[in-house]
Amino acid sequence: MSGKTLNLLQITVKNATLRQLKTFETVARRLSFSRAANELNLSPPAVSTQIKHLEEHAGIALFEQLGKKIYLTPAGQEMLHHSRAIIHCFREAEETLAKMKSLAGGSLSVGVINAGGYFLPRLLAGFSNRNAAVDLDLTVENHDELLVRLEENRLDLAIMVGAPAEPRFTSTAFAPHAFVLVASPLHPLVGRMGIDVAELGSERFIVREKGSDTWNAMQQCFDGRLALDDPLEIRNTEAIKQAVMSGMGISFLSAHTVTLELQAGMLAVLDVTGFPVIQKWHVVHRADKQLVPAAQAFKTFLLEEGKTHASGVRTVSH
Repeated sequence: MSGKTLNLLQITVKNATLRQLKTFETVARRLSFSRAANELNLSPPAVSTQIKHLEEHAGIALFEQLGKKIYLTPAGQEMLHHSRAIIHCFREAEETLAKMKSLAGGSLSVGVINAGGYFLPRLLAGFSNRNAAVDLDLTVENHDELLVRLEENRLDLAIMVGAPAEPRFTSTAFAPHAFVLVASPLHPLVGRMGIDVAELGSERFIVREKGSDTWNAMQQCFDGRLALDDPLEIRNTEAIKQAVMSGMGISFLSAHTVTLELQAGMLAVLDVTGFPVIQKWHVVHRADKQLVPAAQAFKTFLLEEGKTHASGVRTVSH
């Protein structure tokens, strides 16, 4: 293809309408204005007008007439190749959007705090079994990072504890969430009943980082009741559990995160008055975001099925 022809095609495509391209493709395929008009349910003059406008955009003839027949010019042949590619792209886009609208396809990006990583995959699997064509993406981050990702429109939905205070987010509670105090089974407080929170003032706490939902819940719980003395802050829940099991201290954790360790006798729940602390799981999204069908369907699924999987209360045992 010559540079001049390419430039003409670029100008043409830039200014042409999809209707003009479809009309051109039909005439080029039929090599007849009248047959193209019949196929498109248009009058022959209307077809001629569409082709005339397209040629005006191009500044070059796309058809030539020899006798009673019409033929594509070299520019018309190039135009036909690109027109078909453009029409095909539009058709694919229409089909994709139709699938997304009907929940037969599309994608869903969900973020969850660390504790939710222990139950949300089961919920996603249940949702995926019902909607196999939806492409799922899961991100595990702390509370503050999830809000940043929502703000930047990198997530459709976020699953966290508590409702964000900022009015730019919409949140809906869907299940209770239990927090417990855990220690090594060899800790001297294990087995005691009705421990007062104030008695924990001398204990070394191993805690999640500031900005996490676990830290926020712990601060709300202990506010005015217990001041932590030089807590050891670790960003990773698995590392916290290992530290507690080794006897380095006690920890305030989501009941979800310690289920297996409690069952195996590797950790023990302290019987502290007022525990377990119950908060709420929330599904959160930007208030100004129009949820795609897959996101709306998953939100509905959470409200209907989430409580069964997300409470964590049933895992608590002393």
